[in-house]
Amino acid sequence: MGANRALQCSSAVLMVRPARFGFNPETAASNDLQQQIALPAVQLAAQAQAEFDGYVNALRAEGVAVYVAEDSAEPSKPDAVFPNNWVSLHSDGTVVLYPMLAPNRRLERQMAFIKALEPALGFRCQRLLDFTHHERDGRFLEGTGSLVLDHVRRIAYANRSARTDEGLVREWAQALHYEAMIFDALDERGAAYYHTNVLLWIGTRCAVLCAEALPPADRDAVRASLRAGGRELIEIDRSAVRAFAGNLLELASWDEALGDYSLLVMSSSARAAFSPVQYARLSGSVDSVIVAPVPLIEQVGGGSVRCMLAEVPQAPA
Repeated sequence: MGANRALQCSSAVLMVRPARFGFNPETAASNDLQQQIALPAVQLAAQAQAEFDGYVNALRAEGVAVYVAEDSAEPSKPDAVFPNNWVSLHSDGTVVLYPMLAPNRRLERQMAFIKALEPALGFRCQRLLDFTHHERDGRFLEGTGSLVLDHVRRIAYANRSARTDEGLVREWAQALHYEAMIFDALDERGAAYYHTNVLLWIGTRCAVLCAEALPPADRDAVRASLRAGGRELIEIDRSAVRAFAGNLLELASWDEALGDYSLLVMSSSARAAFSPVQYARLSGSVDSVIVAPVPLIEQVGGGSVRCMLAEVPQAPA
């Protein structure tokens, strides 16, 4: 694997199989991508589990190591399928726990899931950074939803929102030895996008940005920073953001015939939002593309395939 790809991409992920997936009224005020639909709770949960299981199978078929943690039915955690908001794991063995805006999302944090990663995937926690006490002061930072990370150049990109406190971004960056690049990004109504990872993705050779959502000064600075890393920049519009075209993730895998290779994960709605030229550029930046249909999870949960993955890097023994 190339040095940059080894830094930027993980070959293992933590996923949480939801027990009671559903519309979360506690997050709806800050997430305009959520939609409530008229389906019985049991049917909602079953369909979300079917989408989840199909996604897990697609990842495993491409050689990605997936640890599936089982959510508990009680207490109810409608957004448990999105673990990347409460935890991130880093190649030096650091585990970060994050402060969450919605009280019912704080129930998702489970250290037992992290401890299970050592026997399952070989990841052992060497250092725990716990930012959750900031919830008492109404300050939030929701993991790699709030932070989009360039691990190669060690830059943390974040757009200000109710779920992304600028001071906490800077505190996180200092603790993890990253540079913070903070900007504004607004949707069609002039409201801040709730998470950075719906409008920005960074891979090894390519990046996707909804540039029109940023004010001119921020737009120029973020474009320049992304291009300075030698990545090809693909720009999408706000309608593509609504289709989760910014919510992608590049992963690493290995095949006996091919050796090391890269995978780009996107949803079927995201795939449909890219023009043929954009998709050709995206797919040309990796060795393989996984297109996962998760329409119910996207519509009701307001998050997509990237939100469902907490990367598990190879940590020191």
